[in-house]
Amino acid sequence: MGISVVAGVEARGFMFGPSIALAIGAKFVPLRKPRKLPGEVISESYVLEYGKDCLEMHVGAVQPGERALVIDDLVATGGTLSAAIRLLERAGAHVVECACVVGLREVKGQHGLNGKPLYILVEPRQQINCSAPSVNGVETCRHDDLILGASFGSPLNPTSKSD
Repeated sequence: MGISVVAGVEARGFMFGPSIALAIGAKFVPLRKPRKLPGEVISESYVLEYGKDCLEMHVGAVQPGERALVIDDLVATGGTLSAAIRLLERAGAHVVECACVVGLREVKGQHGLNGKPLYILVEPRQQINCSAPSVNGVETCRHDDLILGASFGSPLNPTSKSD
């Protein structure tokens, strides 16, 4: 995919991003909360379910035309990933894909990422055909199963998600 930048969103994106960057021969760029990076930064504000936040990146961390992958630990509404995409694109990078370790089922899909592919490693799912009777008042169907490797339009895995 020609990725030259892996951008990790603070803070758990820092656990996964550097390893991925090393494995594919790309540089790692941290996207941090305000006032944590020394030197000149550019920032992107965004709205959360419970308020506002901001991501910052060093000026010059990415060059125009570089291809980037954004890594975070969890995607819920997609607000943080969307801000990361906007920040990188303002610096001239082309965001190729986003990847998260956990994705919440309630908001799956493109998560408002402006059409950017999203790869999710683990996604909770709910049983669809749960018709077994309860035993001693205890439901016998599990609602905490996981889907591993869910991909929503990912060039890394272009097939649709299967259960």
